[in-house]
Amino acid sequence: MNLARLLPLLVAVTGFSLKAEAEVHPIFESGPIVRPSETSENPSDQLDRIVFAHLDKLGLKPANSCSDAVFLRRAYLVTIGTLPREDEARDFLASKDESKRVILIERLLSRPEYADYWAMKWADVLRVKAEFPIKLWPNAVQIYHQWIHASVRDNKPFHQFAQELLVGSGSNFREGQVNFYRAMQDRTPRGMAATVALTFMGERAEKWPGKKLDAMSGFFANVAFKPTAEWKEEIVYFDPTADKDGLSKNAIFPDGTPVKLDPGKSDPRVVFASWLLRPENPSFSRCAANRVWTWLMGRGIVNEPDDFREDNPPTNPELLAFLEQEFIASRCDMKSLMRTILNSRTFALSSIPAQDTPEAVTNFAHYPMRRLEAEVLIDALNQITGTKESYSSPIPEPFTFIPDDVRGIALPDGSITSSFLELYGRPPRDTGYQFERNLETNAAQRLHLLNSSHIQKKIEGCPLVSKAAEGDPPTLAEKAYLTILSRFPTAGEIATLQSYADAGTASGRALAADLVWSLINQPEFFYNH
Repeated sequence: MNLARLLPLLVAVTGFSLKAEAEVHPIFESGPIVRPSETSENPSDQLDRIVFAHLDKLGLKPANSCSDAVFLRRAYLVTIGTLPREDEARDFLASKDESKRVILIERLLSRPEYADYWAMKWADVLRVKAEFPIKLWPNAVQIYHQWIHASVRDNKPFHQFAQELLVGSGSNFREGQVNFYRAMQDRTPRGMAATVALTFMGERAEKWPGKKLDAMSGFFANVAFKPTAEWKEEIVYFDPTADKDGLSKNAIFPDGTPVKLDPGKSDPRVVFASWLLRPENPSFSRCAANRVWTWLMGRGIVNEPDDFREDNPPTNPELLAFLEQEFIASRCDMKSLMRTILNSRTFALSSIPAQDTPEAVTNFAHYPMRRLEAEVLIDALNQITGTKESYSSPIPEPFTFIPDDVRGIALPDGSITSSFLELYGRPPRDTGYQFERNLETNAAQRLHLLNSSHIQKKIEGCPLVSKAAEGDPPTLAEKAYLTILSRFPTAGEIATLQSYADAGTASGRALAADLVWSLINQPEFFYNH
């Protein structure tokens, strides 16, 4: 592609901007926020009252409400990690049903991609990856991912999900959940305790006093591993004799509550899980609620979601407490918590700030914008262009063979990757820390979209390009904008494309290719806004 020829189109073709406008931006905003009734008992309304009261207290003005097009795209991306198709965008935008956003959320929570996408999220946290530095063999990774995927698909209550991981025993080739312990880099009692604290309490044990971690390690001193006759298979089990250092005698719960363990009769992990998963214990439920909020909203109330500590307090304690109680009341129903957040006015705020300040970001006065995750981005490009992607693994096993029609969000093994995924910050899944996933944008990423043969080949095979002769520039613009940006083009954008065509710069397939290229290189495309 001739960049000199294309750059004017890239600059002119869309009006995306994050600058505050004097009035409502018609593309991205539908109007000023309408605050909920003070008498409403709807959980989403209660959430909004807490958020807006907090903003009022801080003297912060909330952004306008986002447009239907922005809501549609945002809801798809955070719920199923997938762009809406042209027909889905067209139908939603044409609908006059006042409940269409609520209906959309329910439909998305029932889509098969929901399980793919949220299994990917939990696979990052749970270190689902073959070999170094994670000690799993590919077939163990597969069954681990299958267990996570089935749990998410079935909406297994999260306290049950955590319970099964914490007390799992058996073969790591046959009992997927026991790979929670096999996938730890440090499988000493202290290492296990630190991983459990990070995963289910959102606390980084390296910031604890040493004695606190030592005391918690007693609950994991009887976890043992033994090989079988099958290559790389291991049995994870409770061994009453494994605690050679007597750590269980000095076990204390992380909140300082003493406990008397009898490892000769029962697994101390069961005792710990019973303490952690009690409804009255905030450590578990607040961490889970904050993770879900982070993944849906782009930023945690406690940020990062795995860095709870006294000197990193929640920006809105009342909001976190509310989400925690809603989560407990639903018996740890993940989808119920998501509904509350997704149906809120807070989720539907525009990403264009009314006040462009750090405080507005941290207190959710507008929707936080961030770049699409690597797997979501490549899936979006493949969906738009009708192309496929090749993935590979350094491990020569049949379990790592991935057909080229498997979507990025559905990849079961963190070792199965591509140069694109690595470039765009897919996490290595080595530690389970949130910061392993890098959503920063750099020059190499921008150049790849602008001028790589990888992207050019996808554009050449795009149905919008191959069928370009079937329509005039206005028709092409409508199909392209709905397919790529999930919205109709404005009159000005249609006029820009028409002028570009009338100037003889490009026509037919070349015109369509230029338009597709210009749209996928817009911030409006590669950011979730």
